[in-house]
Amino acid sequence: MDFYLFKYLHFIGIFGVVGALAIEWIVTKKELSADAVSLLSKVDAVYGVSSVVVLSAGFVLWFGVGKPAEFYSTNGLLYLKIVLFAIIGGLSIYPSIFFFKNRKVKSGIVHVPNVILTLIKIEIALLLLIPLLATYIADGRSTLF
Repeated sequence: MDFYLFKYLHFIGIFGVVGALAIEWIVTKKELSADAVSLLSKVDAVYGVSSVVVLSAGFVLWFGVGKPAEFYSTNGLLYLKIVLFAIIGGLSIYPSIFFFKNRKVKSGIVHVPNVILTLIKIEIALLLLIPLLATYIADGRSTLF
């Protein structure tokens, strides 16, 4: 039962991360209304909570339930997957701070720096690699080629 619960939580977290990042990508433009920035601040909070759920459930699956920890601990692709996730998290810091700082703007237009649009696109591109790595890992592979 524990295995399925944590697997479920891991997937729900993944859906939250992907959904929130997709919304950020679709909604974020060079100029945003105060309402859009407020929305993006809330979406970014979902992104953060979902990331914590993904990591927490993932580590429980790695070290607590399911396959033996050695299955994952010796797999270089798992470490690559974790590094990519950490890079994505690092790239999300500046947009998160921007949305948080501007969330209480009452009216007018908020100008979004180009770097935020670029960071969100890079996050999505890197995020698309993680399911590929997960597929290889689940199949027992430890290298891409």
